[in-house]
Amino acid sequence: MNYLALLRTELTTFGELITDDVDLSAPVTTCGDWTFYDLVDHMGRGNQWVVTAVTELRGDDDGRPAPKNPAALRKWYDESADALAATLSADPEQEAWTFTSAMPRTVGFWRRRRAHETLMHRWDGQHALGKAEPFERAIAEDGIDEVFELFAPRMVHRGLATEPDVALRIRTTDTDRFWTYGPGEPVAELAGTASDLLLALWARISPDDQGLRWDGDRAAGLRVLAGPLVP
Repeated sequence: MNYLALLRTELTTFGELITDDVDLSAPVTTCGDWTFYDLVDHMGRGNQWVVTAVTELRGDDDGRPAPKNPAALRKWYDESADALAATLSADPEQEAWTFTSAMPRTVGFWRRRRAHETLMHRWDGQHALGKAEPFERAIAEDGIDEVFELFAPRMVHRGLATEPDVALRIRTTDTDRFWTYGPGEPVAELAGTASDLLLALWARISPDDQGLRWDGDRAAGLRVLAGPLVP
């Protein structure tokens, strides 16, 4: 997957949400008590943080605070997005600071991570301001891979989640792929489109959303999902 191209597209799409008349106080209900301003501030600072992680090999940059005026906010965000895209155009094997040793500490790690971070927060912003667009199937599948390759084990390792006591199977109805998380044979299955499943794993939609289907021991499956699997 061309993560750099995906990242550039999602950075642009997110930026287009920051119009001159945008309601910066609009609640982003999928991100706790954040407003749309908080979401943009988070994205821009995150872009700056990764630029520092690559160029200075450190992870302690809190970034510059975002302005409150919509026009200035758009300029501030676009500058952060341009800097990120330029920085991550480096050799994907180039060394970078990252927050995990479970994967290579490289520019390539950040290409994938920021592509998915921007993808999810693009959805959050669209959802807050109107109607969110679903994710393309292949991209959503890769996002599910990332949850189980990186975040679910990391949450357990950091003591923020417990190891599941049973196994849950996640199955896509549009690509017919599946993932099993937990020990032994799955006691439950959650099925849906790759996009809906990724949104459910990131707690953007309910595991009881009408687009999802449970089979088996639903209560046990919900316990696994409650992990939490992601930050």
